[in-house]
Amino acid sequence: MTSIFLLISDFFKWSFGFFDFAGNFVNWILFFAATTVFCYWCYVLISTLGNNKDREYHSPTEGHFPYYDPKIYKKES
Repeated sequence: MTSIFLLISDFFKWSFGFFDFAGNFVNWILFFAATTVFCYWCYVLISTLGNNKDREYHSPTEGHFPYYDPKIYKKES
């Protein structure tokens, strides 16, 4: 009977070692995936949104719809 418990004990020791290895393996996969997503996020921020490209933007409605229109908001005295 003792040999069965020793066999079960060896199996549990092996399974915990396997789960430790599998956990490390999954952690490395998640680390590389997160690093890739972070590098892509930095690329989008720097290349497409950076370099002051908004200075070249001209609004098609600029000047057509002012916040204060003197024709509408005129003071009649």
